[in-house]
Amino acid sequence: MPKINVYLPDDLAEAVKAAGVPVSAICQRALEQAVRRVTAIREMALIPQDVDQPSGALAHLTPRTRVVVVKLAQEAAKADGAASVGTEHLLAGMLNEGSNLALHVLRAMDIDPEQVGRDLSRHRPAQRPESTPDGDPPMALGTEAANALEFTVTEATSLGHNYVGCEHLLLGLVAEPDGVAGQVLRGLGAEPRLTRRAVVAALAGYVHLRGEAQQGAAAAQAGETQQGAPAAQAGQAAGESAVQARLAAAIRQELQPFVHRLERLEERLEERLGPDT
Repeated sequence: MPKINVYLPDDLAEAVKAAGVPVSAICQRALEQAVRRVTAIREMALIPQDVDQPSGALAHLTPRTRVVVVKLAQEAAKADGAASVGTEHLLAGMLNEGSNLALHVLRAMDIDPEQVGRDLSRHRPAQRPESTPDGDPPMALGTEAANALEFTVTEATSLGHNYVGCEHLLLGLVAEPDGVAGQVLRGLGAEPRLTRRAVVAALAGYVHLRGEAQQGAAAAQAGETQQGAPAAQAGQAAGESAVQARLAAAIRQELQPFVHRLERLEERLEERLGPDT
């Protein structure tokens, strides 16, 4: 049986040894899962799939991500008169969906999704076809888009997640080097390592805050009978806004060391090169 070496950071290697984790079995399972997902994505680039048939490559995508990848991205590609779905169409679909976690991550990184959309529009055709037939078959993924989805699956697997969400798609788009989406996102400051840390912080905060939101929703339902529906709905909306604000604060706190290091580097460069360089 062929042997593949797996290199780990020192602290993780020590923890694995101390815990007696069966490394070989776990690595085999993780690699099998990753190979299946990546293979399915490659097949998707050749055989377009429908959003209502979540099989193969789409099976691990969350419903929201399926809508972004298959429906909204294809609508954007058809609107551009493109021959295939590009990374710019995947990013446009993510922006048009409007409520996914990736957008919360961008905002927490002080990257306005509306600014992303404006920068993205500069790379898309100014004149577009007047209309596209609704009955057209699904469009295939272009090379860069397929590569971005491979990166997306790899990011989800490396984080130990058994699903693929829009936050993973954001990481995939940022990591893909040649597509329009990655160029736009990196140009606005969404550097791969920084974005990955922001996603991890967002997911950790989301799980915690979602539990609090569920408790708040239960309290709102109880209050609906006492205060009436309008007051309960207002309270629920305020609770959701508070959750989003706290989630953004948690991400910013996680990113603060990176921001501080960047500021120090900029100060040192300015000292060496001069402020007008």
